[in-house]
Amino acid sequence: MSPSQLRLYLVTDRGLSLGRDLLWVVREAVAGGVTIVQLREKDAGTRDFVALGRHLVEELRPLGVPLIINDRVDVALAVGADGVHIGQSDMPYADARRLLGPDKIIGLSVETMDEVKEANSLDVDYIAMSPVYSTATKTDTAPPFGLEGLREAAALTRHPSVAIGGMNRQTVAGAMACGIDGVAVVSAICSAPDPRAASSDLLTDVLRFF
Repeated sequence: MSPSQLRLYLVTDRGLSLGRDLLWVVREAVAGGVTIVQLREKDAGTRDFVALGRHLVEELRPLGVPLIINDRVDVALAVGADGVHIGQSDMPYADARRLLGPDKIIGLSVETMDEVKEANSLDVDYIAMSPVYSTATKTDTAPPFGLEGLREAAALTRHPSVAIGGMNRQTVAGAMACGIDGVAVVSAICSAPDPRAASSDLLTDVLRFF
């Protein structure tokens, strides 16, 4: 994949979407400039997860926006998604790559500097440095990188990278200045009154660094 596809990375969260249809939120966000979408469904049953994933593939593929499935390699295979995103406690990278084949995107969350170093030995397509700041969106993480840690990690990795955790219009510029390729956003888009406008504003902030 091209690092430019990581510029504005939407991670979905149905619970933060203010009761609005998730497909609508994604559609509006992509219209505003989101460059890649990760479907994260921690509470959905497999049947519902697959149905939603298929809808998103149909919507996003003609637009050239990759769809990444969080954690679930089986769902990614079932819906024909562009790839998966895995964490340190999910399926090992080697197994995910064997099942998905050489052409699918695999992203990996890294939460410590040691994990950044370990990821350099893997042919993952990108890493997500998590979290930059503490966030209520995801609490089962290591201590935040902060900007100093993010800058160190960006210099250390050989992979394209995104920052996640507390990314919004107040924090994006500081993160991008650390040398990353993009930002992964949850609530700043999913909970925005106007997801299209929020995405457009965030992308404008990101593109100032290119």
